Amino acid sequence: MSRRSSRPRQTSATSTRIAPVTALAPASPCPCGLSATYADCCGRLHAGAAAPTCEALMRSRYAAFVVQDAAYLLRTWHPDTRPSVIDFDPAMRWVRLEILATTDGSAFHTTGTVTFRAHYTDNGRPDSLHEQSRFVRHEGAWVYSAAVFAD
Repeated sequence: MSRRSSRPRQTSATSTRIAPVTALAPASPCPCGLSATYADCCGRLHAGAAAPTCEALMRSRYAAFVVQDAAYLLRTWHPDTRPSVIDFDPAMRWVRLEILATTDGSAFHTTGTVTFRAHYTDNGRPDSLHEQSRFVRHEGAWVYSAAVFAD
């Protein structure tokens, strides 16, 4: 996921694990929208488990935006397209993820796409991001490669 407008604050990323800005309790509902707890869902991926599908990676990346986990986002971004830093807008709050479609992206594929709508508020105003994200396998793991904005 990305955002078209600029952000005033930048978060530096390093190879060292940086604690997310917004922590979630392990028993909290996972922000990705599945019925599992954060610890049993995206929290395990943020802690180092591999995503089994590109949809699981997409959901975990959305959750990483919710908790502002820049290290995870960079770790799961293809090195050819990965930025040097992740910027988080302090006025932006991610509120809901809708998965609209997926193509390929299972254990039997090397590429896949996930089309989604991510709902957020920006300075209290509701909006959404409609995107088709592309994922590839890199060194055996699913990584985010690029996106096309659908709106």
